[in-house]
Amino acid sequence: MTVMYRRLAPLMLLLLVGLAAPAVAAEQNTDGLPLPRFASTRSAPINVRVGPGQKYEVAWIFTKPGTPVEIIAEFDIWREIRDFDGSEGWIQQNLLSGSRAGLVAPWKKGASVPLVASASADASVRAYLGAGFRIDIRKCDGAWCQVDATNRDENGRATTYSGFLRQADIWGAYEGEAF
Repeated sequence: MTVMYRRLAPLMLLLLVGLAAPAVAAEQNTDGLPLPRFASTRSAPINVRVGPGQKYEVAWIFTKPGTPVEIIAEFDIWREIRDFDGSEGWIQQNLLSGSRAGLVAPWKKGASVPLVASASADASVRAYLGAGFRIDIRKCDGAWCQVDATNRDENGRATTYSGFLRQADIWGAYEGEAF
């Protein structure tokens, strides 16, 4: 019995190391940028997969370009992402952009958040943005973010409002993050 155990022990160890390797590799940062970090989808449609490779099933599909996502892990050319509702999956890196986008307080269902003229609670209101409204983030100082909010009417005409939102009201910028 001990002879068989001695022969099987190295194989079992090799098997355990082989199974653990993908999990360790997924946590490594391959492109030198910090993890986690925010990005946005470059195009649409984009298949989000259950694992880092074409052989994995499609979990869901992003249908709009510019959707904000959080990159939480990397493996080779694949990025594990999380969307605003906490769903996680894998996307090829070339389908992501470093452009910052965000969603206005998606956790405040039915609420509206004031877009103000300057980075101050006393600033005049330019528009009220509904929870989940998509914005382009220009810059943040750790407390306020300068953003553009574009609305399209039923004829496709766009109206863009520029102003400031409290950073705490944005999914797409970390609390205290400045850029």
